[in-house]
Amino acid sequence: MLELGRGFSFVARQKHFTFDGRHFRIDLVFYNYILKCFVLIDLKVGDLTHQDLGQMQMYVHYYERELMNEGDNPPIGIVLCADKSDAVVRYTLPEGETQIFASKYKLYLPSEEELSKEIRHEYQALKSARMEEDAER
Repeated sequence: MLELGRGFSFVARQKHFTFDGRHFRIDLVFYNYILKCFVLIDLKVGDLTHQDLGQMQMYVHYYERELMNEGDNPPIGIVLCADKSDAVVRYTLPEGETQIFASKYKLYLPSEEELSKEIRHEYQALKSARMEEDAER
């Protein structure tokens, strides 16, 4: 939990809920008392699919409509997977999505060089996306 950052409180593992006679389980549920929101995490051992993102959307909407308390911010959903396709994320989630995220996990800690390279890569991707947004305006 320390890796998640400050303010996280563990709520449940394999959180079960049922509606319309169907059973669902969210792998991990946390509450962040600084952000004042639930953080839902789904762990996938394979590649990310559009079904995984749709499932997380359902979990987030369920928490919004059934479990949020007055004063809470909307829940955040995170899908952690072995491999992530940016195209699957881009075409599955609505533009400007701020509640659902997908990320690739690693089975080992990266070296300092690998981490530095990844940070530079993500920085360039964000910079390019911002330039495209500015050009469209």
